[in-house]
Amino acid sequence: MKVEVNSTSFADAVSWTTSILSAKQLNPLLSGIKLEARDGALQLSTFTYELSSRDHIEAGVDEAGAAVVPGKLLADISKSLPFEKAYLQTDGSTLRISSGKSTFTLQLMPESEYPDLPQLPPLLGQVDAPTLTQSIVQAAVAIARTDDRPVLTAVQMKFNGDTVTLSSTDRFRLARSTFHWSPADDGLEAVALVKGTHLRDISRSLDERQNVNLYFDVENPTLLGVENAGRVSTVQLIDGDFPAVDRLYADSYPIHAVLDKQNLLDAIKRVALVAERNAPIRMVFAGQEVTLTAGAADEASASEVLDVDLDGEDVTVAFNPNYLREGLSEITEPYVRMKMTTAVKPVEFDGQQEADSEESLAYRYLLVPMRFNS
Repeated sequence: MKVEVNSTSFADAVSWTTSILSAKQLNPLLSGIKLEARDGALQLSTFTYELSSRDHIEAGVDEAGAAVVPGKLLADISKSLPFEKAYLQTDGSTLRISSGKSTFTLQLMPESEYPDLPQLPPLLGQVDAPTLTQSIVQAAVAIARTDDRPVLTAVQMKFNGDTVTLSSTDRFRLARSTFHWSPADDGLEAVALVKGTHLRDISRSLDERQNVNLYFDVENPTLLGVENAGRVSTVQLIDGDFPAVDRLYADSYPIHAVLDKQNLLDAIKRVALVAERNAPIRMVFAGQEVTLTAGAADEASASEVLDVDLDGEDVTVAFNPNYLREGLSEITEPYVRMKMTTAVKPVEFDGQQEADSEESLAYRYLLVPMRFNS
């Protein structure tokens, strides 16, 4: 293999492609990046069984060929190349990289033993990148942070025609985001369980100026493919049954409270300063005010009063302040509507554009209240 590449393009492609690699990889070969030069392009790929990444850049190919070298080391080297052009050439068991007066030599890994990357499933549909990114970030709020139940670390992606619904739950809360897209089949019905951290990492690297194609085999649901701006990722699906969470939404909520979202977030942050770990913040709704309190009378304590538009009976609810803040932070509208039934049943949080407008159901955050001593 003998190629000439633009150093900046090469560094960007190597950095993105190797981002899925882990230092804890048990198989040393899977810590490598595969480079393939042919047809005026340099193809780059990595694979970890759970994930794969593929990118390509324009290249002057003098000699076609392939090589596998340590991925993270190549990423560090590529970022340090001093000149606009870089030259890559294999020689026996090594890859030589030169740019200006700098030269690096890497030992080759056995390319013949590098596993084949998974093939992309059929095209499922297309959506603009900002919409998908926002939906993933919102839905991933409630993924479980431990792996004792893998399905709780997943985001459930439910495809129904031109509507996609993403949900996650860690048993204490439920985050759900919905968006519309262009399906390849108008009669589409499919469900995929994707590890939330993997999905979130993929979304962070999307080029927001380009649309995103999703690939999925409805008949053989083992893999989700994501293509954006010429870059392709695949992620192995989680096998299992997602909890039946739809029943957690109440048919009707007799108590509604509308608050300024930023004022509420600021108050939670201040009041939570005195809350011990795992201790709740209490929200006492009475009249057209809500009083946030934390702490105890014989210890540090705090309280703050906010105006609220309350429709329904007075009620007191208590929440884990971190869970409360995380869910509220993903609401994009300036107002939040809290919908309640009792002090102990799940509370739904929805955004709304105006203080007196209808709530949006594009993002719905459900949080189970904590028990508290009155």
